[in-house]
Amino acid sequence: MFMSKTNAYKEAGVDVEAGYESVRLIQKDVKRTFNQYVLSELGGFGGVIELPEGYKKPCLISGTDGVGTKLMIAFMMDRHNTVGIDCVAMCVNDILCQGAKPLLFLDYIACGKNTPEKIAQIVSGVAEGCVQGDMALIGGETAEMPDMYGADEYDLAGFAVGVVEKDQIVTGQSIQKGDVLVGLPSSGVHSNGFSLVRKLIFKDHDLTVDSYIDELGATIGETLLTPTRIYVHALSDLIVPYGVRGMSHITGGGFYENIPRMIPDGLCAKVDTSVIEPLPIFDVLQQLGEVPDHDMYNTFNMGIGLVCALPQDQADGFVSALKEKGEKPVILGEVTEGTEKIVL
Repeated sequence: MFMSKTNAYKEAGVDVEAGYESVRLIQKDVKRTFNQYVLSELGGFGGVIELPEGYKKPCLISGTDGVGTKLMIAFMMDRHNTVGIDCVAMCVNDILCQGAKPLLFLDYIACGKNTPEKIAQIVSGVAEGCVQGDMALIGGETAEMPDMYGADEYDLAGFAVGVVEKDQIVTGQSIQKGDVLVGLPSSGVHSNGFSLVRKLIFKDHDLTVDSYIDELGATIGETLLTPTRIYVHALSDLIVPYGVRGMSHITGGGFYENIPRMIPDGLCAKVDTSVIEPLPIFDVLQQLGEVPDHDMYNTFNMGIGLVCALPQDQADGFVSALKEKGEKPVILGEVTEGTEKIVL
């Protein structure tokens, strides 16, 4: 007697019925991200979205990223409803830095065992991130791969697409001497540097995710799982009116790698670190590892998640507009002549 194909696949470690249940559980969250531009329903072979009207020469800007080893904190805490926000943030903040209006997002989850309730938690976070980023979650993939991941492990990555008028693409190439650097606060470590974080906290010291730290006012785990900020609502409608010339998303490599990416040759971003108030988590990390300031700013965002460069005569209005939205912008410094691209 032959075993049914469904049972045979299950015997090999892949439960297609769990896959169907996962799709059923995520439908409500996915549909809350849909807008008037979505032309497809969940479950097709591809997601379809139409371009908004009014563009003369629309250009699509795309970005892809994952959550990295921050996922290991989610595993330790068995809490999976926030890392999806991180996944969206890492992608959408990048395309925002080139002036894109977010349109669509796709996610990819690879797991050792498809537990529908856990998948639903992950996707609920992705959907929340899409809502925060004004974009539609129009598709995704969940791959059950028991030979590659442990039963409680998964990886999460995503892909974002946005649209921008060709002559409004933000490249940084128009940045000039005298331009002002304005920083927007981060919510925490965001989604970079977690290999160092885990070493300092869990390997070098006798701490767990449940360890309460007075300076944090919370446990280590709760603090580290704080989702990455999404800056779309804060910035998208201010970029063109205030002539923003360059933007840097402070991710892996901290200030030293990311800010120079927007600075043209012959110019230098002069950043005054004395105006930055590092979040408590960074003080804790620095003290635990006796990490030099240079290494901290070369690894972490230090409390500033995104940096904008714009003309000096626009800076006051830009800062005021951000404050009206409840933001707490910081004037970090200015652009000067120089060959180093950044000086802290």
